[in-house]
Amino acid sequence: MAKQLFAIVKLQIKGGAANPAPPIGPALGAKGVNIMEFCKQFNARTQEMKDKLLPVIINVYSDKTFDFIIKRPPVAAQIKELAKVQKGSDQSNRKKVGSITWDQIRKIAEDKLPDMNCFTVESAMKMVAGTARSMGVNVVGEPPFNN
Repeated sequence: MAKQLFAIVKLQIKGGAANPAPPIGPALGAKGVNIMEFCKQFNARTQEMKDKLLPVIINVYSDKTFDFIIKRPPVAAQIKELAKVQKGSDQSNRKKVGSITWDQIRKIAEDKLPDMNCFTVESAMKMVAGTARSMGVNVVGEPPFNN
């Protein structure tokens, strides 16, 4: 007989840096999960992705056991890293904070494709380019696909 799902908790945690402090402790403690066990497992699985923000989906079952799925870093975080900016622009249509090439956009799109709501790399590239524009990051060059 399959375990009964009790709750789903979604968090964003830096790789290899999970600890019982907020937001992890209160979110999991309220569901009855062993917080230290989660932190140990998460840190062990994310050692190679140190200091990258990682979305995590934690499935908590009725017997207080859990499993979790680690997603790829958010597109906005990857754009900030490649464009070498601290944060996006507060007026993205007027003030540009950096630039990114289509090759870099393809790299992000291929990395994030399993987590995105699209089927082709070209569609994913358009979504990543839209995120970059909304952050105030210029997309340099000619798009490698037809509109």
